[in-house]
Amino acid sequence: MKTILKGLTALGLGLTLFSNMSFAQEAHVTAEPTHFPMIKPAELDWSFAGPFGTYDKGQLQRGLKVYTEVCAACHSMGLVAFRDLEGLGYSEAQVKAFAANYEVEDGPNADGEMFTRTAVPSDYFPSPFPNEEAAAAANNGAAPPDFSLIAKARSVERGFPTFVFDIFTQYAEGGPDYIHALLTGYDQEPPAGMEVPEGTYYNPYFIAGKSLSMAAPISEGQVTYDDGSPETVDQYAKDVSAFLMWAAEPKLEARKATGFRVMIFLLLFGSLVYLTKRKVWSSVEH
Repeated sequence: MKTILKGLTALGLGLTLFSNMSFAQEAHVTAEPTHFPMIKPAELDWSFAGPFGTYDKGQLQRGLKVYTEVCAACHSMGLVAFRDLEGLGYSEAQVKAFAANYEVEDGPNADGEMFTRTAVPSDYFPSPFPNEEAAAAANNGAAPPDFSLIAKARSVERGFPTFVFDIFTQYAEGGPDYIHALLTGYDQEPPAGMEVPEGTYYNPYFIAGKSLSMAAPISEGQVTYDDGSPETVDQYAKDVSAFLMWAAEPKLEARKATGFRVMIFLLLFGSLVYLTKRKVWSSVEH
């Protein structure tokens, strides 16, 4: 009798274990992610990285071309003026000619009505939509964000102890790294069992969910480069990411140069203070 009971108990435990294993496997297949992004962006080699980094003007000009021919159809850049483009290496005449390609709203006129006119260098990049509601209605209910500060506003948390090392390496390229990863991350398929809502597109690098309303915005050969640079999605993503970093922080080079001079001054000042202290207290008994 005891033998029979032991056999039934072992059989029950076996069935329970098998059931739990099957449930765990099913949960593994169908479980939804609990953190985003699902894949963290890779750290790329940017010319403006580090304490002595500077912008690559050629790359910024290519990035502007990608923005105007692709991104500007949906994304505004309302905090950037056309005259700021002189920082990309363009002359005043070139900036004036570039601005003339746009129409901006102005007014009111003498009759109290708003009107449109050709843009001038002092104007800002106009929005492709009249208001946020119109932008959302044209994009499945999700208004495309303004790109003026996107490279500083979007980045992935680095966590401990990585952020400690960032203090010494002065890593501040999280935004460009994220933008590049997002633009090049559309070619991946969702894991088995993951359901992607209709009208959205899977991207494991997206910072707010498993998919987003924006389809892959750019494809191979979509933008023509005049300098012979590769016309690939990876190159487009790098160039526009660098451009958006410049748009968010156009004074980056000046800031770094000022910071370096301040550090040199503090080093010399600290040395002088130390030597003065040694001189003043050298004859005093301790």
